[in-house]
Amino acid sequence: MPRRPVQFDLRSRTVLLGVAGSRAQGLASSGSDVDLRGVAIAPPDNLLGIEPLFEQADSAGEMDVFADLLTADETLVAQTEKLEGSVYALAKFARLCADCNPNMLELLFCRDEEVRLCTPVGERLRAARDQFLSQKAAHTFTGYALAQLKRIQGHRHWLLSPPAGAPTRAQFGLPERTLLPRDQLLAAEAEVRKKLDGWSPDWGALPASEIQRLEDRLAEFMAEVMQASDTRWHLAARVVGLDDNLIRAMDRERRYRAAQRGWEQYRTWKRQRNPARAALEAKHGFDTKHGAHLVRLLRMGQEIVETGEVHVWRGGRDAEELQAIRAGAWTYDQLVEHAQQGAASLRRALSDGRCSLPPKPDHAAIHALVVELVRTML
Repeated sequence: MPRRPVQFDLRSRTVLLGVAGSRAQGLASSGSDVDLRGVAIAPPDNLLGIEPLFEQADSAGEMDVFADLLTADETLVAQTEKLEGSVYALAKFARLCADCNPNMLELLFCRDEEVRLCTPVGERLRAARDQFLSQKAAHTFTGYALAQLKRIQGHRHWLLSPPAGAPTRAQFGLPERTLLPRDQLLAAEAEVRKKLDGWSPDWGALPASEIQRLEDRLAEFMAEVMQASDTRWHLAARVVGLDDNLIRAMDRERRYRAAQRGWEQYRTWKRQRNPARAALEAKHGFDTKHGAHLVRLLRMGQEIVETGEVHVWRGGRDAEELQAIRAGAWTYDQLVEHAQQGAASLRRALSDGRCSLPPKPDHAAIHALVVELVRTML
């Protein structure tokens, strides 16, 4: 469902706002998009009433209330490109920062020059930013970097081997119309899903990136202990008592639907690609912008783990090299090798005791900070 528009004056309730992305990192060109990120505290009637709590504002037009805060260069860009961004409720923002979400930490640790609005409450939040740092940063920054690599690999596959057309049922050995009654198919799939869910570990409050890493390792283990032709899905289907003929038919249907989703994703990617970025991708064989982000995230994660410092602004550090990577200075193989080595280096930094950060943040202290800031605002 679409998110409900903000029901209060967002500008007056925003306590902290800054430019994000390449402009916060010192990697922007004059025409780079203007992306805003901020924190707001809703008025009492939202916090205390029966209406859904405000969590985030990011729909078209909601960022326009901040247009007068932009620099001259940013204003010129915003006049031709849609002003984008997100403003988060303080509680949600604090939770994401406590998980060491790279995008959220960026607003806490960016230079003052990139801050466009900061009330006394926002200043207090920025002053307490070190409370949010922990060893989780090693997992989140690695996870975000490897997510960039997965996107690069997926787009590279489409670039080098584009699908010829929409999948057909015949390609998967299926008749034009399914022979299985829909209610029977849905019931069988529900039983298999229930069994798979029962096998899923409870990862608790681990960051999403660490959960993904553990699930990938679990999938590798399962692939080793089972026959090459089997998957967890096949095993679950047999455990719940489905016969082999039904399993084969359901598996073909599943693979056909997956191919349909892949085709739609490919079409969306083709339709929405930025022309200049697409030209770079075609020339170098991979998305160089994602590649630069990958390198930056791994380096920032290493800096946080080894020094406890968050260097959002890359000017004077590696900005020129990151811009060169975005322009195609590295090959695809170089990037993959760097990603593998960087992720391993971050893991070693934790295992050999070089990180002085706590294993996790002090959630009680962060909770108290949020309560203090809300009370101050109210």
